[in-house]
Amino acid sequence: MTTALTRRHLLTAALATGVAVPLGAGHVRAAQAVPGPVRLTLPAPTGPHRIGTVSLHLVDRSRPDPVAGRGLHRELMISLWYPAAPGARSHPVAPWMTAAPLRALLAGNGFDPEVAAGPRTAGHEGAPVLRAADRRPVIVFSHGSGGHRSETTIVVQELVSHGYAVVTVDHPYDSYSEFPDGRLTMPDDDVSVTPWDHANDVRFVLDRIEDLVAGRNPDAGRRRLPAGLGATLDPRRIGMFGWSKGATATALVMNTDRRVRAGLSLDGPMQSQPPVTGLDRPFMLMTAEFNRAAEPSVEEFWSLLRGWRLNVQADGALHGSYCDHQWLLPQLATITGMSDEELAGWIGTLDPARAVRIQQAYPLAFFELHLRGRRGHLLDGPSRAFPEVRFLP
Repeated sequence: MTTALTRRHLLTAALATGVAVPLGAGHVRAAQAVPGPVRLTLPAPTGPHRIGTVSLHLVDRSRPDPVAGRGLHRELMISLWYPAAPGARSHPVAPWMTAAPLRALLAGNGFDPEVAAGPRTAGHEGAPVLRAADRRPVIVFSHGSGGHRSETTIVVQELVSHGYAVVTVDHPYDSYSEFPDGRLTMPDDDVSVTPWDHANDVRFVLDRIEDLVAGRNPDAGRRRLPAGLGATLDPRRIGMFGWSKGATATALVMNTDRRVRAGLSLDGPMQSQPPVTGLDRPFMLMTAEFNRAAEPSVEEFWSLLRGWRLNVQADGALHGSYCDHQWLLPQLATITGMSDEELAGWIGTLDPARAVRIQQAYPLAFFELHLRGRRGHLLDGPSRAFPEVRFLP
């Protein structure tokens, strides 16, 4: 069995070079086929709002894409999640991932690509927008190396169910994604995709959010968007979070773009060239394997934070414990016959149900405080409701 130390060395080397570290990396035993794929599930969000979602295809014409070919530009897919009106349930339920990239994700991680059907989300595609008296804060998500924009759907749905709009971004050549014409983009070890590439994608997306607010449709195909979608977004209250490489990108975006008012790192290594620098705005670290004691770049970043800051860590957490991996991998383990020991090598000893509650509670509390000014007590110190979460000085 791969040890946690060996896994962390793998992650560190891969993130430093831009090589993909996909879901369950190191699990190379193909799954045994079972009669009919079992559908994976996601936990329900806890907030009062129904959820709508829409995907947009964006083309950054300021950035040529030499990998795609001469005269072509960088393309990316995003999803915009938002509180939906009561008529949402008449709209189709959105999949966690569409079928083709999900099969590629499973195959790329040593599983039979037909071993399981992807989860259904709580989102409804193209659902009508729930109007509110005030515009809604917007939070942007950047995924990890070799990941995809769906990998923190548990966190995303929780935020939206409590009244936020969330934009999730796929980074080309570092993600499993599908364009509207059926083209797939997958992690490519021959293409260097750095945290700065993620950050530049996000800054482009921030510009497109401003387009939406102004009533323009930035989708490359001008596909119809739900009425009033842009009018519900508040460009003055933007936050960002990321997992792994996406967490490093979160710091980089905040280093270079003051539109992002608060940032959250889900076990980010904070490794980049040029490096991340200090911030005077709120930033929270949820660490696991890339903690300050083990990773000098994280400790250096922490020392440069001049605004509100907090570092929490859940006992037993590994690198994927703050994303959907912690919930989905045990389901795949049951389907494939993975041993308890092998599973623990990838998700640690943090109980998946407890991990879900941590993923739902702490990011929400952070953005409630810093984007809405709603102060609770969860971030004040250790909580009886979360005895496994430690506050690191």
